[in-house]
Amino acid sequence: MTRQRIVVAEEIAEPGLERLRNAGFEVDVQLDKSPEDLRHCIVGASALIIRSATNVDAQLLAAGKQLVVVARAGVGLDNVDIAAATACGVMVVNAPESNVLSAAEHTMALILAVSRNVPQAHRALTQGRWERSKWEGIELASKTLGILGLGRIGALVAQRALAFDMRIIAFDPFVSAERARELNVEMMSIEQVIAQSDILTIHLPKNKQTVNLIDTAMLSLAKPSLRIINVARGGIVNESDLAQALGNGTIAGAAVDVFVTEPTTASPLFKLDNVVVTPHLGASTREAQDRAGEVVADMVCLALNNEFVPFAVNLEASDANETLKPFVPLAQRLGRVFASLVDAPPEIFEISITGEIGAYDPGLISISALKGALSIWTNSAVSLVNAPVIARQLKIQVNQTASTTTQHRDYVNLVTLRSGNHNLSATLTGRRREARIVMIDDHLTDIPPSEHMLIVKNDDQPGAIGRVATVLGNANINIANMDVGNTETVGSALMCISTTTSVSQEVIAHLRTLHGITSVTAIGS
Repeated sequence: MTRQRIVVAEEIAEPGLERLRNAGFEVDVQLDKSPEDLRHCIVGASALIIRSATNVDAQLLAAGKQLVVVARAGVGLDNVDIAAATACGVMVVNAPESNVLSAAEHTMALILAVSRNVPQAHRALTQGRWERSKWEGIELASKTLGILGLGRIGALVAQRALAFDMRIIAFDPFVSAERARELNVEMMSIEQVIAQSDILTIHLPKNKQTVNLIDTAMLSLAKPSLRIINVARGGIVNESDLAQALGNGTIAGAAVDVFVTEPTTASPLFKLDNVVVTPHLGASTREAQDRAGEVVADMVCLALNNEFVPFAVNLEASDANETLKPFVPLAQRLGRVFASLVDAPPEIFEISITGEIGAYDPGLISISALKGALSIWTNSAVSLVNAPVIARQLKIQVNQTASTTTQHRDYVNLVTLRSGNHNLSATLTGRRREARIVMIDDHLTDIPPSEHMLIVKNDDQPGAIGRVATVLGNANINIANMDVGNTETVGSALMCISTTTSVSQEVIAHLRTLHGITSVTAIGS
């Protein structure tokens, strides 16, 4: 069997690469490739691992037709076209926790450096100048630290700044008042934060809303003593506007670790004495690099083994509780069986989970069932990532529900799919958690899903089972398993038959002509 190939386009720590090799994958390291060369390298690959320099656009994704996952060994994903990846069914993952501590510590290092002019004084002294009075700094105690973005990194910076006796204010529309109180932070508008801060540090994602967020207009609100720190993403602070504000005295200083274009050795900021710059060192610690490599290796392994990936950013599911996980492959099989019952993609597709599993978010079960059904309903390559997108394109309204109560007489945990007059329920039973189909179109059954199955509906009269079995036997088709479904509807019966081989259309047509048979459907899991 050919090993799945993983292209590593940027350097990650060796422990991460070793994890991938030990998992049985072919690790293809292709560093410093041009976009055109990388498009050639990606052909036939199952995974792509990048950092911040590789641009994963629609062209690259189109070249990687067999890609399952793109993994970013770091936090930000502004160099990945997530919408294009989702449309292609490619999972996008990152390592959101890997460098947060390093980035927070680097932020504190830059706050101290720009407050005490450490790099400037060092440079002057090593060049033979004792300039003690020129590089007078400020104390952090009692100063106001403004934080734009109170996520993981911003919160760590806030905790560390409190040790310096600083007052902390912040802007973040997604942080609750309760969370802010826990961090001893006052929440304000972005304009108020900029106006009141002595030091302003930025920890926002780069997107359409934040590009050039800090420009001349915003800087005009600041105190002349303000010092700005950016360890987030280049482009959130307009570099030209910042250089102008630093040059004309609008603000006092800045420390910048990230730039619009990277790598770069030219910026208007580099000529100013009141600026401290570093070449994107926020995550550049041995510990962060090791964590990032190991985390993305784990995420790639999960993705390529068709398991839930907790750091997938374009998967429309948030919960993968251990109680829920065994039902994920069951839901996908059930989706394939259900799609065989329904001739065409329905307008409304209802997916529900009940019992103990109903205490959790049904999203993962829902997209798994949807993936299974769409693999029958369409000719598209369907994945957990693009299944909801394809459903929307087909104008299928997917309704998902979860409840801790169930109406089934024998089973508690159920995955149920329903559309129109058709419904299908399944569960896992016994110590070996074996799959069982326990309801078909309101008929109670108890049969394992199998590759070849027949659903035969008939009038509830003697002889129907014998007539069906005779036709199958005469066609040399062996019955591996069979269950008769009961229903409260008088006169209605159902046979669920597993066969060892597929049943031809001719045999199915013959079965439909038998006395008392109302319908025959071939299904497969």
